[in-house]
Amino acid sequence: MKTLLKILFFFVLVVSCKDELDINTNPNTPAEVDKRYILTAAEGSLATIMGGDLTNLGGFFAQYHTQAPSASQYLNIDTYNINTDYANRLWSELYAGCLNDLNYVINASREEGETGSVLIATVLRAYTFQVLTDLFGDVPYTEALQGNDNITPSPDAGESIYQSLISEINSAKSNYLNNPVESTVGQQDAIYEADMDSWVQFANTLLLKLHLRMAYTSSANPSAVNTLLADDNFLTSDAMFAAYDGEINKSHPFYDVQIDRLGDVNNVASNSLMQFYLIHSDPRISSVYRLNNGAAFRGLDQGDRESFVNDQAQDFSRPNIEPQTPVYFMTVAESNFLQAEALIRYSGGSGADAKYNTGIEMSFMTYGLSPADAQPFIAAGGDYEYVASGDIETAVRQVMVQKWASLAYINNIEAFFEVKRTKYPETVAPGAQDYSIGNLISSINSILPGTQTPNSMFYPDSEVTRNPNLVQKSSLLEKAWWDQKQE
Repeated sequence: MKTLLKILFFFVLVVSCKDELDINTNPNTPAEVDKRYILTAAEGSLATIMGGDLTNLGGFFAQYHTQAPSASQYLNIDTYNINTDYANRLWSELYAGCLNDLNYVINASREEGETGSVLIATVLRAYTFQVLTDLFGDVPYTEALQGNDNITPSPDAGESIYQSLISEINSAKSNYLNNPVESTVGQQDAIYEADMDSWVQFANTLLLKLHLRMAYTSSANPSAVNTLLADDNFLTSDAMFAAYDGEINKSHPFYDVQIDRLGDVNNVASNSLMQFYLIHSDPRISSVYRLNNGAAFRGLDQGDRESFVNDQAQDFSRPNIEPQTPVYFMTVAESNFLQAEALIRYSGGSGADAKYNTGIEMSFMTYGLSPADAQPFIAAGGDYEYVASGDIETAVRQVMVQKWASLAYINNIEAFFEVKRTKYPETVAPGAQDYSIGNLISSINSILPGTQTPNSMFYPDSEVTRNPNLVQKSSLLEKAWWDQKQE
């Protein structure tokens, strides 16, 4: 592991210093570097963004945390007044770092005939593009990553990107299953150590997620979903990046920046989630939040900093992320909630209760609890008992509220995407919320009218100014293509 860490953080350091470089050229991928180490760097780059920038952003948007009254570092996010240079580093890291590195691994693996390594890198590439297009909308895809052959790539429509991602995952999976040449990346794969059974499960779970993201669109494909359900080969272990040793610059990205470097003064618990936990006496609260300086759990209504001008961050509970906390890409809990939703939508709901219950049990496990701890909640009469319903949306809502409660500091940005897609938990005006059933509120300091909240992010200035084919969007209210459910 120490060898892995040295290799990993060398590459992450190099990749992370490319903020001013063209995203289509990666000078840190020389032709002779072993693909194993490039894969490690790509996974580290993805974890840096998922566990750092997007844990912070998603935490505000999914209302897991809000800005502390005594600081203002992220007041622009909390008030939905985000400027066009916010995503400069995020965009560059994923394109110039992660995606370029994954392309290198794919090409090198194809030359060596390693269908296993191609599958690993293809799945991670699809995952990364999914995050990019869900966050920004139309993004460079077909013309991206061509180096000097095309330094001004045009964006592709999000819908076409999704269809391409599904096709690429299916192709790589089929090629591996028909010609199973095991990957030689070994422990340099910091997620599953090249265990190909796990990577096939990751591929299937990602495919299910992509298909369900399209549930409210004309691209919904019940047949493809039911085929995946019939195969029943989804995640059996969390897909996570855990190569952190707690030393400076080698810790969980959120901890490293928000807690260590910035002094833990910005992010305090949002009542949207904290009160949901408290009302239901949910023990996951201790894994998600730390007690305040009065040894109590205390949160703040989203954006309500003006009511507590004399309070410090320590007066509130804060995210319970430690130096060696893993960065999660997908979990067994999320997989089971996806399956529960799919069964409700496309299979008449049969078996959805079991998947829903398993999702809650696995969430408790991811947070360091046990399935037994979840039993009182999912048993008959329990607070989280699954209640079958002939109305699809009523049944789906139960799943989505529990999914939201299970993603806190596991995958904050995924929680945001799912809230926008399904509209669960619902966003209501401040004062109209019922935290017991799961509600979000429009930030009390919001600059947007009514209960509107951001739907996507601005393209980064650093790319728009260099690429005339990427036209800046007019506002954060522009929706992702799959965001079509009527409110």
